[in-house]
Amino acid sequence: MAVKTAPEQLTAGDSALRTQYLTEVLELLYPAPCETGLTFGQHRGGGDRHGEPIAEYLVVPDARRPRLLVPTTSRRVAAAAVRRYAEPQSRAARLKRDAVVAALRTGASSVLLRDRVRVTGPASASIDGYLREALGRDLSISIHIGPARANRKPVLQLISPDGETFGFGKVGIGPLTQRLVKAETAALIALDKTGLEKLTVPKVLHTGQWRGLQVLVQSALPVWLPRAPLTPRRLAAAMVDIAGCCGYTNGSLGVSAYWHDLRGRLQSVGDRPEGVALTAAAELLVARSGEQSMRYGAWHGDWAPWNMANLADALLVWDWERFANGVPVGFDAVHHDLQRRIQTSGDARSAVEATVRRADELLAPFGVPTELRELTALLYLVDLATRYLTDRQAEAGARLGVLGTWLLPVLIRRVEEL
Repeated sequence: MAVKTAPEQLTAGDSALRTQYLTEVLELLYPAPCETGLTFGQHRGGGDRHGEPIAEYLVVPDARRPRLLVPTTSRRVAAAAVRRYAEPQSRAARLKRDAVVAALRTGASSVLLRDRVRVTGPASASIDGYLREALGRDLSISIHIGPARANRKPVLQLISPDGETFGFGKVGIGPLTQRLVKAETAALIALDKTGLEKLTVPKVLHTGQWRGLQVLVQSALPVWLPRAPLTPRRLAAAMVDIAGCCGYTNGSLGVSAYWHDLRGRLQSVGDRPEGVALTAAAELLVARSGEQSMRYGAWHGDWAPWNMANLADALLVWDWERFANGVPVGFDAVHHDLQRRIQTSGDARSAVEATVRRADELLAPFGVPTELRELTALLYLVDLATRYLTDRQAEAGARLGVLGTWLLPVLIRRVEEL
């Protein structure tokens, strides 16, 4: 199979892509007649701004490497924006986060954080005005600037005047992200009725459209509370809870609704070399599964270490935009293991190999028959790769978007050896 090289836009640095995205986000959230001005240290860019002040943000760490826009409403609100957005995954990242929080609380941020964004104009034309009216309360907004991905969208932390983070907003800005925001809204509404016992998910506070953009506001899970060690048993129990939350079905893979859906998605990318290779691998897996019965249930769809937090009395899980029902049970366990390995080692290809080798251990809690465990793990890889192709992650500049460099070679070889 031909392996495509990275598209030209992947050669641009992540910082440049983030800076470009910052400008795009501000234009979406504060459209004309609102105006935004960027100040680099003591140098103000963009000319003088007219109209009433709407918001002012500190750019963390700076405008050339934007990660977070922090509202300057008050020291308490600013500190909460950084402290309560998310829990860093490493000790070094936590130390950096805590240093920024301390600077914001003491007022020393003017020395460390010199770049600012000022927004003026009629508040009614801004996302701030829309959310205040929709939620019926005063609030400040902190804006996350994420890495390049096809599914990247503005994520807003909503903070009360006393520094309480009470919600998170997602704004769908294009066909893919609008579909994902709608999907997450539907997922959260459905999960609220399932009586989950092993995990906690956000609740929908508001959903609607604003200036053609899809908006979801969900309750904030207390991710900033002290974490507790997460045992494999507790994690597996939560994943099994999700797998059965909408009921189970059984049947052979070749006649399943899942295979009908996957085959349709594969056909949509069949004009690309990667899509051809994936289709061949999937059809071989169906043939190998024969008449053996498989069990199908629900899955989170992106259950990764950064989308969860384990507290002493609760397992918090968020980002449900990929939730789906009717997939082979155990997909969540394989996905989590793969993402954890990629995160900790940075070697995606080796991570795929190691995860497939663990298929027997990962899928045992779901009752997957021994002879179907590796096949299930490989089927998950087909599903994930199809998602990457459908979303055009490579074209969007995603770090792992070029499947031929990591996932496809391992998948094809393991399928042929199965």
